[in-house]
Amino acid sequence: MSALAKLFGSKKKEGPSTGEAIQKLRNTEEMLQKKSEFLEKKIDQELAVAKKNGVKNKRVALNALKRKKRLEKQLGQIDGTLSTIEFQREALENANTNTEVLKNMQYAAHALKSAHQQLNVDDVHDMMDDISEQTEVANEISDAISQPVGFADQIDEDDLMAELEELEQEDLDEALINIAAPSLPDVPTTDMPAPAKAKPKPVEDDDLAELQAWAS
Repeated sequence: MSALAKLFGSKKKEGPSTGEAIQKLRNTEEMLQKKSEFLEKKIDQELAVAKKNGVKNKRVALNALKRKKRLEKQLGQIDGTLSTIEFQREALENANTNTEVLKNMQYAAHALKSAHQQLNVDDVHDMMDDISEQTEVANEISDAISQPVGFADQIDEDDLMAELEELEQEDLDEALINIAAPSLPDVPTTDMPAPAKAKPKPVEDDDLAELQAWAS
């Protein structure tokens, strides 16, 4: 280490980010899965050789079974490694999520703190008092505007009530008079027809007429 590095200290190398580590683990998983598929095919091939030569050539069959066992062991190791890598990748993904969540929460906390620095509790109370006071003033102004002005102020409501009672009494008296006096029929304006004169009875004959004259 140089003297300058000893004096000021060497800069600490930062470790890989969680995103980079997750990507590398995914690449490793993909590579191991491909190798696992290759081993499975080789195992099937060695098994086929062993079956084919089981009777004809036992030595060839036994060697094929030995290779199959080794391949199966490698396949089991790869499966275990894949499980470990998957667990590690999921842990990193959770850690990455938690880190982002904490960053956002910290950012929000700083923003809230900055907003509160511009506010003061006493100022807020003063502002609310001012709002309440101005609201009362506005209500008083509205009440003042709604009051009648001019000639209306010179009218005595008691006088108006007395006049209204007089009018009501007049209407009541007039109604009582109409009820007490029965209505009579109107006198006809046209001439009455003259009574018809009685017509003399006809004389049936001369003898009866003479008899009537002698009797009178």
